[in-house]
Amino acid sequence: MNAKYLIIYNPMAGNKTAKKNVYELDKILKDDYLTYVEMTPDFDYEEFIHNANYDESIVVCGGDGTLNSLINSIKKEELSKPIYYYPLGSGNDFIRDIFGKEHQSLIRINDYIRDLPIVAVKGEHKYFLNGIGFGIDGYCCAVGDMLRKNTTKPINYTSIAVKGMLYKYKPTNVKITVDGEVHAFKNVWLASTMKGRFYGGGMMATPDQDRKDPEKKVSVYVFMGKNRLKCLMMFAKVFTGDHVKYTNNVITFTGKKILVEFDKERPLQIDGETIPNVLSYSVQA
Repeated sequence: MNAKYLIIYNPMAGNKTAKKNVYELDKILKDDYLTYVEMTPDFDYEEFIHNANYDESIVVCGGDGTLNSLINSIKKEELSKPIYYYPLGSGNDFIRDIFGKEHQSLIRINDYIRDLPIVAVKGEHKYFLNGIGFGIDGYCCAVGDMLRKNTTKPINYTSIAVKGMLYKYKPTNVKITVDGEVHAFKNVWLASTMKGRFYGGGMMATPDQDRKDPEKKVSVYVFMGKNRLKCLMMFAKVFTGDHVKYTNNVITFTGKKILVEFDKERPLQIDGETIPNVLSYSVQA
């Protein structure tokens, strides 16, 4: 019997390539009934999924930001309906974390989007799927957002990070509380909390983090150092996860209740969404 799929896609994902690439599903689901729906800026995930019939499967197409919008929009009772994801983003860290690399396939995500950690920042509470970047990673997202307003070209985040580490970004001091235990560090470039291993389009920030950990713990990692050039060389290893070998500069904690406090305001990003002028954030796993 032919299955029915409601395919909702974010036309802005993948540097605006999703609008074209979403029709790859015609081949993947060639024997099924497909209905395509383009997301608008005011698209209501909750209403759409609630109105779907129980014999219809929902397919969400876009990037990690699209998934973040989804998880912060739907109620738990809607997870009784089958929800699939087809990656069409530019980073695709969620898929990379599950398969070990970017993987162009359809995956059911109901179990992955249950019981996610919650971040509290500037009076707001949000679920996150991949990770929170606080420091130079948030700075890179903020600069990228600014550049995107003036160009249609893809943003080179590597270039932004290199310039930031060499001369533009200034490290801070930080206090991190993990399950009640307090740690203080100086010359900190970033202090990020991770649900998965990857963020930032392929950076393996926390190689040992397991998003399916039965205790639902998250990892918070700190990257610090005085010498800019040396720090840049070490930070370049983040794409393979080898940066954690520099134990004098990179420290990782795991826990269920995290508080990160900077001594100066810095940008923060949640699954790629930028929040400016942040002094602290907390996470409840």
